[in-house]
Amino acid sequence: MTKRVAIIASNGGLETAYKVLNIATAAAATDAEVAIFFTFDALSIIHKDAANLLTMGAGKEHYVEGFKKANVPSISELLDIAKESGVKLIACQMTMDVVGLTKEHFIDGIEVGGAATFLDFAYDADVTVTF
Repeated sequence: MTKRVAIIASNGGLETAYKVLNIATAAAATDAEVAIFFTFDALSIIHKDAANLLTMGAGKEHYVEGFKKANVPSISELLDIAKESGVKLIACQMTMDVVGLTKEHFIDGIEVGGAATFLDFAYDADVTVTF
C-alpha cells in the first residue's frame, strides 16, 4: 500500500524551504505520494524569484555555509528533484489573490488550488507535517 505524506508550508525563509523540500523529497524517495500546500509566506519557496526572496533568519547565517560544505542541493535543485519524483506542489489560490500573484509568478509544474484541493489529498494521508 502506498503511503501518503501531506505537507503544509506556511512560513517563508530559506530554512523553511530546506525543511519542507527535505521531507518531501525523502518521502518521495521511499515511493510515498507527496503533496505540499504552499500558503502565506511559503509561496516564496515556489516563486520564480525564490533565490532573492528566500533569506536565512538572523543568527542562522552559518547554515548557508554549512549547506555548501555538505553539498546540499540548492532550493531550485530540490524543487526539480521534487517535481521529477512526482511531488504535487500546490500554491494557495486564496493567498495568491490576497497578495496579487498569478500562476505566472511561480515556477513551472505547480498546481493552483484552494484548501479543498489540498484536503482532497490530505484526507487519505498517513503523515501530515506543517512548517
